[in-house]
Amino acid sequence: MQSSRLSAVSSPGAGTYKMSSASADNVSFVVRHRVRADAHTLYEAWLVETMRVAAAFPGHRGVQVVRPTAGGVDYTIIVNFATHDDATLWHQSAERTRLIEAVQPHLDVVEQVTVGAGIDYWFQPEPAASGEPPMKPPAWKQWMITTSVIWPLTMVVPWAFGPLFNGWPALGAYGVKQGILASVIVAIVVWMIMPRYTRLVHNWLFRKK
Repeated sequence: MQSSRLSAVSSPGAGTYKMSSASADNVSFVVRHRVRADAHTLYEAWLVETMRVAAAFPGHRGVQVVRPTAGGVDYTIIVNFATHDDATLWHQSAERTRLIEAVQPHLDVVEQVTVGAGIDYWFQPEPAASGEPPMKPPAWKQWMITTSVIWPLTMVVPWAFGPLFNGWPALGAYGVKQGILASVIVAIVVWMIMPRYTRLVHNWLFRKK
């Protein structure tokens, strides 16, 4: 496992920064903002500019934005990069420093940043009311959501790849076949389904009861 080159020290104006262990592939840069109630329009404009700038950086693999429900103020921005080096370049860049300075007047509290990899980053704790600990989805809900995504894929993906394995016996060899299927399933889960699925079930996921 490659050790991160991202420092655990907050950059100027960057707020709370937390580093988690991560592999070298598909590094997620998760930013949480609590936006002032009267600043949503300005913040959305800032968000468009931020996504445009981030997209120009090496290794950029897309951005997902979890917007607040009606009346809410908490945004979660997930910027995906190919490697730790790519994430480090974005985190330490002058462009990001400029953007963070520009957004400060629109925030109620300083931003929270978490960097890492893996599916756990779709279930990060959310900021709670002042004085309360962050809200974390119950483990059983995380298990249920993840299982409901992977279960049908374990039936559909092997069936879809059947012709490939039949036509190329070497790819269907024991171990090789399972590796291909696992890679495809994980890619579909991480990049296609989970960003949309967790947004869809967000209210249920973080419901207290």
